[in-house]
Amino acid sequence: MGRLRKRADFLRVAASGRKWAAPGVIVQADRIPPEDALAIDVRVGFTVTRKVGGSVIRNRARRRLRAAATAAMAAGGCAGFDVVLIGRAATLTRPFPALVGDVAAALRKLGAAQRVSQKQDP
Repeated sequence: MGRLRKRADFLRVAASGRKWAAPGVIVQADRIPPEDALAIDVRVGFTVTRKVGGSVIRNRARRRLRAAATAAMAAGGCAGFDVVLIGRAATLTRPFPALVGDVAAALRKLGAAQRVSQKQDP
């Protein structure tokens, strides 16, 4: 899992218009441009605004988002996408399993999560 670090990448994902708001997080997704798609299968960026709180609060929210993204993407993955997770005030108080569920549901709704194939009995 790569990281989005450049402002231009964050703006490109936001301009795509594909977003989903859940109680604990807002998720934006866009396909990785072909010139960047060779090295990394998924890139994730995290942002929390000052409306959420001071620097300590924002960093705590960012750490929770990072852990939730890792847990949600481990099961389904989202190869070929740039994903931006935007923290909300509820990011800090929402139970962690619910936060992971928010991220996973948003990725499914945006079409970024790959379906995990399940074996069926013959």
